Amino acid sequence: MNINAIEVKNLTKKFGDFVSVDNVSFNVKEGEIFGFLGANGAGKSTTLRMLCGILSPTSGDALVGGFSISNDPALVKKNIGYMSQRFSLYNDLTVEENINFFGGIYGLSGNKFLDRKKWVLAAANLLGREKTIASSLPGGIKQRLALGTAVIHRPGIVFLDEPTSGVDPISRRNFWNLINQLSEEGITIFVTTHYLEEAEYCNNIILIDSGKIVAEGTPKELKTKHIKNDIYEIETADAVKALELLEFQNYVDETSIFGNNIHVAFNENLESIDKVKQLFSDARLETTKMEKIIPTLEDVFIHLLDKDK
Repeated sequence: MNINAIEVKNLTKKFGDFVSVDNVSFNVKEGEIFGFLGANGAGKSTTLRMLCGILSPTSGDALVGGFSISNDPALVKKNIGYMSQRFSLYNDLTVEENINFFGGIYGLSGNKFLDRKKWVLAAANLLGREKTIASSLPGGIKQRLALGTAVIHRPGIVFLDEPTSGVDPISRRNFWNLINQLSEEGITIFVTTHYLEEAEYCNNIILIDSGKIVAEGTPKELKTKHIKNDIYEIETADAVKALELLEFQNYVDETSIFGNNIHVAFNENLESIDKVKQLFSDARLETTKMEKIIPTLEDVFIHLLDKDK
């Protein structure tokens, strides 16, 4: 039986006449990794701050770990962990001093604290480096230390706000290994991220735009439900010219740039991919790759956001 760790009911937040979060409702199951995605200004951070008991809702409510964010925000804060994209550490303190500080905030003492301190040091790969000043740590190690201090009290739910922003890909992968470990231990992970490839690691995902939920489901469900047409990846020396060529073709639904390549969603008007190859050949635009691919979450979100406009 799946139990909800978070239950959000008609949550709304207004700042004057501006509606930042518009009547959203969703549930997060215990122990799952839940991705909450949206562009800057979509209402993502405002929602997260309400769920952490930091910001009061204008209307609606949410139960976080069984506690109402409207009526019991202090109990919400006590029973969650939180990590911001700035890593939530004190840079002028040592590794050990940071751990001691956060352990003290959460009321840990004695053998329980010593056991958790050892766990944090091992998780961050910092055993033997307790006296190192936090500011001198590499980004990936600092990130793992910040997550360790955020869950030192073993909360049932942890909120991660853009936790891998500005961190190299290898460190991001190691960080997600730690997130998966926490999830396997039964901790619920609520994470926001701009890296859509990271969202593939989530059990469930919500996309929010202009304060409203646009889509929700597993990564696979989102792809199969919202992407019906073929997606092709095209590699060419001149992506801008390729986009201009495709823009006015009646067999093209959407185009987007992915690194040095472009992704194209074709519709039923395209009888054969040879038609596209001929278009490029006539324009003397050489392509090194033109192949059908499995849609990414970014393809899904571009489709949904373009459709919504």
